[in-house]
Amino acid sequence: MQYNGLAWVAALMALLVLVIAGRILLDRSWLLGWLRGTGGLAILALAGLVAVMAYDLRSYAPLPSSGETLLTLSFKAEGDQRYRVTLREDLRERNVILNGDLWQLDARVFGWQKLATLIGLQPGYRLELLSGRYLTAEQQASAEPSRVVLASSPYGIDLWRWLREGQHDLFLFDARGTRVTFLPLADGALYAVRLTSTGLLAEPQNQAAKDALTQR
Repeated sequence: MQYNGLAWVAALMALLVLVIAGRILLDRSWLLGWLRGTGGLAILALAGLVAVMAYDLRSYAPLPSSGETLLTLSFKAEGDQRYRVTLREDLRERNVILNGDLWQLDARVFGWQKLATLIGLQPGYRLELLSGRYLTAEQQASAEPSRVVLASSPYGIDLWRWLREGQHDLFLFDARGTRVTFLPLADGALYAVRLTSTGLLAEPQNQAAKDALTQR
């Protein structure tokens, strides 16, 4: 709900900027006409940028309380080193195919700091990438990469990446990445993933997953 609200606020800002740009562009006064036109187009472009950022924010979900499960992953063998993965995240369920002997999950956390935390904004998260790899270097080198993109930003406009890579926290944001490092794929295995103070943690939920970890 919070991230939908933030997206609506950003969208309203984009609409306001769009109205201002329209008034500038439609003003037929001769004074500074060229500058007004250029400025209006620049503001129009800014409105489009803010609107895309608003759409991108909708892809984040509120982060559950510490210790609560973010999602579960269940694996079903569909061939030699080939698995159907079912990801259950809140009320959403997705099925993807992964090849290999091990799996890894990458996610991003959109946190807040200072003033943002004082006004009660809560952190959010987005699943990013599920990838598989083989145990042997030879097979890994010759095989096609097994990567499933779980979310992406429209038109390459990625606020989280800009904040993280450019270290532009603006005294408000805390953009960080986290992952479950490679764990064994096994037929019938079920894992639950939660976020801890040290990052993502995957825990076995049935005997198949426990056996796979023991044999690792």
